Amino acid sequence: MAKPKKQIKDLFSASKNISDKTYSSEQIKDLPNPVKRYFSYTLQENQSYISYIRLKHRGQFRPTEKWMPIKGKEYFTTEQPGFYWHAKVPFISAKDMYIKGKGNLVIKLLSLFKVVDAKGKEIDQGELLRWLAETPIFPTALLPSDKLRWEPIDENSAKIIFTDYNQTISGTYYFNELGQITHFKARRYKDDTLEDWTGYYKDYREINGMKIPFYMEVEWNLKSGDFSYAKFPIETIEYNNPSKY
Repeated sequence: MAKPKKQIKDLFSASKNISDKTYSSEQIKDLPNPVKRYFSYTLQENQSYISYIRLKHRGQFRPTEKWMPIKGKEYFTTEQPGFYWHAKVPFISAKDMYIKGKGNLVIKLLSLFKVVDAKGKEIDQGELLRWLAETPIFPTALLPSDKLRWEPIDENSAKIIFTDYNQTISGTYYFNELGQITHFKARRYKDDTLEDWTGYYKDYREINGMKIPFYMEVEWNLKSGDFSYAKFPIETIEYNNPSKY
């Protein structure tokens, strides 16, 4: 398996710099009302498109029943959707990625012994959904494009449909009166079964002229009940610096 430095380089090199593009409110005039409200809240006129993102987070992670402290680093691209995430909890390290249309989850015990190396079409779907669910932290990626379209539902929600590498995914974003995205719901593969999956967004702050959430929480919505498994406050985030920490 490729080393992290090479994987991060591959991630960045697969996607173009689109920071010369700028946002105009004309782009959103035909979008559903809550989506227009969101972009009016989160972006300023002539906001430059984001090409690359890197961040550090802390938080809590629960692979089974017990919550554990976690620290992680994550890198994203937007023109070609992709991400690379590397995190550590006590005795375990994890790598999660979506690069050039392919997903991969690797978990190691004591950073040495590989206990999970998941690949395949179900993983590809799940990792592309993860990328889409994290786009509120780089909101220009949610603007309409040849890959992305919005469909109306009601005054506080809208459906998003996204296609990459001949794979189409969809979900529902929910918005409050301010225009903030509050949560995202989709059907995501858990092993080989599609299950309901929800991400929550809080602690909006302004950075680089945009308003983004600095806290995300994710849960599975199973027949046996809701299972929250990740709570990630962002410690630092940086845009358009395509390099490894």
